[in-house]
Amino acid sequence: MIVSQASETVMLFADRLFLSRVGKLELAAAMTGGLTSFMVSSFFTGVVGYVNALVAQYHGAKRGPMCARSTTQALYIAVASYPFLLMVIPLGGPFFAAVGQTPRQVALADAYLSVLLSGSIMLVARFAFASFFIGIGRTRIVMIASLVGMAVNIPANYVFIFGKLGFRAMGIRGAAVGTLFGSFAALAIVLVSYVRTIREPAFRAPGVWRFDRALFRRLLRFGVPVGAEMFLNIFAFNLFVQLMHSYGPDVAAAVTITFNYDLLAFIPMLGLGVATTAVVGNHIGAGDPDGAVATTKLSFRLACIYAAAMMALFIGAAPSLVALFSSGFGETAGPAARLAVILLRLASLYTLADATQIVFAGALRGAGDTKWVMRFSIAVHWTMAAAAVVLIRVVAADPVAVWIMFIGMILILGIAMYLRFRAGVWRTIRLIE
Repeated sequence: MIVSQASETVMLFADRLFLSRVGKLELAAAMTGGLTSFMVSSFFTGVVGYVNALVAQYHGAKRGPMCARSTTQALYIAVASYPFLLMVIPLGGPFFAAVGQTPRQVALADAYLSVLLSGSIMLVARFAFASFFIGIGRTRIVMIASLVGMAVNIPANYVFIFGKLGFRAMGIRGAAVGTLFGSFAALAIVLVSYVRTIREPAFRAPGVWRFDRALFRRLLRFGVPVGAEMFLNIFAFNLFVQLMHSYGPDVAAAVTITFNYDLLAFIPMLGLGVATTAVVGNHIGAGDPDGAVATTKLSFRLACIYAAAMMALFIGAAPSLVALFSSGFGETAGPAARLAVILLRLASLYTLADATQIVFAGALRGAGDTKWVMRFSIAVHWTMAAAAVVLIRVVAADPVAVWIMFIGMILILGIAMYLRFRAGVWRTIRLIE
């Protein structure tokens, strides 16, 4: 799962590196447009993705057919989500304008968002099938799908962004089209693999594609808090990013560069968090809560090692890392590059806290403790967003001061997730019958 998520990181990094060669506004718009697209999809990906924990507990309890039936219910949710996602497309431009972006950046971000949302059904359906394989421990299939998606996406983006092989240069819209090509390739692999897997004796069952009211309601009961948490947290984070971009092109470019490198620390750890959810779920389903504790401790040790490496990289190599992007800005690179170096070095302070909250929140979700995680995480993220509104729009604070506030909120989140897991309330929760 770490390799799978790392491939997503490489894909996003390459896409934005290509766009930095087009211009700083295109780079900034790719972040705001892409983040908004994921925010809109996140509620549904959160709900269908929680089938990971449901499948893991059924798998731990040696009830293979229920794993397949649970995934079918997630697929129904994915299909039902598509009309809602399409209805959001006309709202993109007004949203970007309302948070204070320049007209040019609004147009670019809206174009990127529109293309991504038009193919969003592939993202949500892929989450459903991938979560099945994560839950049963066959993560190699998910890794292969992600690597193939990356291998298709990166050259496709290069071709469509810059106009190669006879295609016209499409700029930021071409980046979104290339992303959809990669998403389709990854979905095709997990879909074909799923159809083959559910024919195996361990998972085969009559009516596996049938709607199951009880399973559907159970997935909604535990998955909706996860989806709501993802949507509201990403909404708050998106609002924070949009407000930072309202400082102007230089701050927008600096923040985008910093978050591009933050992806190197954050997204691979998401893979470890997803894996923790699955293995904890397996232990709980098998009636082994002590095994769940041991798994979580091991995941946390791995996260600490990776986070320490990222901290050293961000502190020691910040100027060189920033130059990789800012070199495409020409003579206007100076202010954005200097600010990006400061923000990236400060970002190293919350890397360990971020890894902590990802691992322990993943363990809590695997045990079914989704409502507490949702409530606390949403409270922290929206406190951060409200503070950003006050600091930026009322106080007119320096961008670095706002960034330090953001770091403080992540530290609080990491400490709280650790203490909740240590309290052991999750041991009393029953996810499956």
